Amino acid sequence: MKSYIEERAMEIARYIIDNNTTVRQAARHFGISKSTVHKDVTERLAQVNPSLAAETRKVLDVNKSERHIRGGLATKDKYLRERTSHR
Repeated sequence: MKSYIEERAMEIARYIIDNNTTVRQAARHFGISKSTVHKDVTERLAQVNPSLAAETRKVLDVNKSERHIRGGLATKDKYLRERTSHR
């Protein structure tokens, strides 16, 4: 694996851990695709730095368990905004 990919994977992982972000937020921050972020922190990082990969996995697991809640809140906000804009 090229060294810049290893560095990117570690930088993304640190960002996710430090800011408690989702894969989508990290992808937006680094200007890369969600699939690249996911592959970097789940597959590539495990080869380079297993302990950092484990820490990142904890954050991603929490995010995954909460995503249905965030989705519901986003939908609620959407309909509240639509309702107030029609008045």
